[in-house]
Amino acid sequence: MSVLSIIRDCLDALLHPSARYDALTRARHRAFMAPRLLGSLAAFAAFPVYLAMRGAPTAVEVAAFAWLIAPILLSWFLSRTGRYEGANVLSSLALTGLVMMVTLTTGGIESFAAIWLVIVPLEASLSASRRVVAFASALALSCAALLIVLGHFGLLPPPQSSAALRGVLMGFGVASATLYAAGLAFGSESLARTGVSLLYVEEDRYRLLARNMSDVISRHRRNGAVQFISPAAEAMLGVPAARLLGHGLFDRVHVADRPAYLTALSDAARGGEARSVEFRLRCEGPLGENNSVDFIWVEMRCRPLDQMMALSEAEVVAVMRDVTDRKAQEQALEQARVAAEQADASKTRFLATMSHELRTPLNAIIGFSEMIVQEDVLLVDAVRRKEYAQLINDSGQHLLSVVNGILDMSKLEFGNFELAPEPFTPRAALLNCCNLLALKAQENGIDLVSRAPDDLPVITGDPRAFKQIVLNLVANAIKFTERGGTVTASAMVDGSRLVLRVTDTGVGIAADDLKRIGDPFFQAGKTYQRRHEGTGLGLSIVKSLVGMHGGEMTVQSKVDEGTTVTVALPLMFTPPALREPDSNIATLTPAPRSASQSQPHQVKKSA
Repeated sequence: MSVLSIIRDCLDALLHPSARYDALTRARHRAFMAPRLLGSLAAFAAFPVYLAMRGAPTAVEVAAFAWLIAPILLSWFLSRTGRYEGANVLSSLALTGLVMMVTLTTGGIESFAAIWLVIVPLEASLSASRRVVAFASALALSCAALLIVLGHFGLLPPPQSSAALRGVLMGFGVASATLYAAGLAFGSESLARTGVSLLYVEEDRYRLLARNMSDVISRHRRNGAVQFISPAAEAMLGVPAARLLGHGLFDRVHVADRPAYLTALSDAARGGEARSVEFRLRCEGPLGENNSVDFIWVEMRCRPLDQMMALSEAEVVAVMRDVTDRKAQEQALEQARVAAEQADASKTRFLATMSHELRTPLNAIIGFSEMIVQEDVLLVDAVRRKEYAQLINDSGQHLLSVVNGILDMSKLEFGNFELAPEPFTPRAALLNCCNLLALKAQENGIDLVSRAPDDLPVITGDPRAFKQIVLNLVANAIKFTERGGTVTASAMVDGSRLVLRVTDTGVGIAADDLKRIGDPFFQAGKTYQRRHEGTGLGLSIVKSLVGMHGGEMTVQSKVDEGTTVTVALPLMFTPPALREPDSNIATLTPAPRSASQSQPHQVKKSA
């Protein structure tokens, strides 16, 4: 261990607790106490030597040596209180008092010690306080002026030494002052070097923090131009930080989010308060399968930069954090909430619809059966009893169709509806379904027309599901077509698909309701919703069956003009195990009529 290390450890032990945790403050306190302790100890050690060479000292000489030992008290004051500026003020007073005591007895302003008044403000410069330096300068100038005034009026005793001795003393004064000033200069340079090294350490610390933290730190002008951005931006966006300077970051902000981005920076620069904004940033990297651009969600918190640090205009420092995962969770929660609300609404619609669809036939069955039971009391004859039985049968059939629809929909939703694919002729199935519904169409005064080419090829699929698709579409069209209207069911081949189209001239569907057509228990249009019986499951079942066949369904309609439902099915059905259970619904452009299409087959009204 070197002598300097021992001295430094001893000085550190004398430091006030408030100065032990800051390196620069600790260095200043050491620089204050070290020369004063060493100087006082040197003066104390030189006093016996002075006595041996000089002999009995005068009172002034004893006072001067006592004053040289006084800096020990200043070091004790700083060690006890930690008041650095106060200790420098006391040091200036002590030095000035010693100089004045010597100069007053050795010739005033012409004394060899007068040069030491220049040292007073130089010593005060180590305090790093303008107030202390101003005080020391004013004190030194006041003492010099006092010495001049006292010498001018002859109030000082004349010097008793010879001219040669005065020259030696003058040289001693200049040399000692120069050495002391050199010591002050070295101390000032040491403190400056310590400050620079601490600054480098602090810069390295902040640079390490900026490089390794995941958040991006940036400095902006009020117009959004980036002055500085931390290297973490490269990991976040996949581009070098240099490309984000200026307006490089702004160019990557999503167009819809740019106003909010600039507004937050402007408000932070102008308002003096922190601002927070969320926006999307474009990332660098390979494009997706659909050549889509990848964006991430970023949360930026910005606040105004200290005006003392800003050069000419208000600037903003911002911290950006990737919140894409949080946004995804929020969107997932929102979708779950919407799905729960839709499920609740679907349940409500189901109860509202079923309460009507089940109660009406049950009331008819119970009412007419009670009338048959009480036929003796009500005098019901055979004709009326047969009529009641027919009404009971019709109500039961209607009730059975409602229950079958609900069960089929339940099977389709849970994936328990099994398809049995086999080759069949779609033309025969289409005509058969139209013939089954011909009586209902005639009763409603509607022309039911079927169009299918004679050479329509055999397709592979579930014939039972195909018939259910046709029956639901045609029955739905008949239901919502007014008397005198027309329902047309046609089939044609378009490439590798069979296109089935059912067109009616009925009430039509509003544009807002088209988006929800096919949802279970949904019945479009408030004005015509309850004009017809039904559960709202027809198109939903059709949509599910078409999806299970890997087909597509589209609906085109206008209110009071009619509706066209187009279904496209593959000619060769692929088993569901090789395909996802749900298929996407896409718009199908109607194909032109084939030249080989046969003439329309019309089911004429019966007499």
